[in-house]
Amino acid sequence: MWFSKQLPLSGLIELCRTLRHNLGAGLTLVRVFRQLAQRGLPSVRPVAGRISTELEKGESLEAALEREKESFPPLFIDMAVVAEQTGNLAEIFGELEQYYRMQQTLRRQFRSKIAPTVVQFVLAVFVIATMLFVLGIIAESHGTRPGDPTGLGLRGKAGAFVFLAAVFVPLGLLIAAYLVLTRTLRRKAAVDEILLRLPVVGPCLRAFALGRFTLALRLALETGMPIGEALRLSLRATGNAAYMARTEMMVKSLEDGDDLAQALARSRIFPEEFQNIIAVAEEGGRIAEVLEQQAKFYQEEAGRRLAALTRAAGFGLWVLYAVFMVIAIMRIAGSYISALGGR
Repeated sequence: MWFSKQLPLSGLIELCRTLRHNLGAGLTLVRVFRQLAQRGLPSVRPVAGRISTELEKGESLEAALEREKESFPPLFIDMAVVAEQTGNLAEIFGELEQYYRMQQTLRRQFRSKIAPTVVQFVLAVFVIATMLFVLGIIAESHGTRPGDPTGLGLRGKAGAFVFLAAVFVPLGLLIAAYLVLTRTLRRKAAVDEILLRLPVVGPCLRAFALGRFTLALRLALETGMPIGEALRLSLRATGNAAYMARTEMMVKSLEDGDDLAQALARSRIFPEEFQNIIAVAEEGGRIAEVLEQQAKFYQEEAGRRLAALTRAAGFGLWVLYAVFMVIAIMRIAGSYISALGGR
């Protein structure tokens, strides 16, 4: 999240780990936050310092976090409030630590797997642009017109710059259009729902969302939080607007007397297999245990889907690059043969 005031994942993990360890050893909240302000990660110290000051004044953790809500994700604040109210601070911060570690692992997997594809794409674009540029210099030195190796009418130095603009300007416009379209929850929900229906991309996004949903719901239910509030919190934790947009409808379904599986079915966004698993878990009174298993399953599924997505993207870019290079080689060879025949 560019320009975000929110703590990075590494800071959240360090904060949760320190709170889990020190609160479990009997230290007070004030002392733990004071230690974090003095010896925590650089990103954590300012926030911890402000929270410790509020706690020393006699404020509750809930009140202190409310003043720092821009620094923390909603899940952290909601779970910390429940932890304070129930007295299970060390346990809940331990669960949050595991949750953010899972998010960090998935994010690192995404970056490590998508990076080679992005590098390959950028290199391919600049190789073609460089080829056009060099051929233009050669043509100028011989006083001839530059060739058109791509078959797109792009020649010489000007063609190189036009090619770069033709590739990167549309990408920039797509990013800008996405940001404009997703400025409100309703618009973002519509965009995210379209993405969920795309082949390869959709299953990957769904696995990420369900992994967050199942883990957040288990954490919330284990604290004794009412099911409606737990569902609201878990849908927000998905980070996917298509799921979040269904919050009020699903909570109302629960208020009308439906069980969780029926609320999931009414949303028409959760997989039928997942609905059936939750239904069986509710009947057997094993909802927390099953959610824990499902969280692990979707974490693994997200890794597999991400690998499939990067393979597909890499193959598509390789094909595009290969087509350009084959056309370029054939046209250069044809020009050379024509030149020889004219001698």
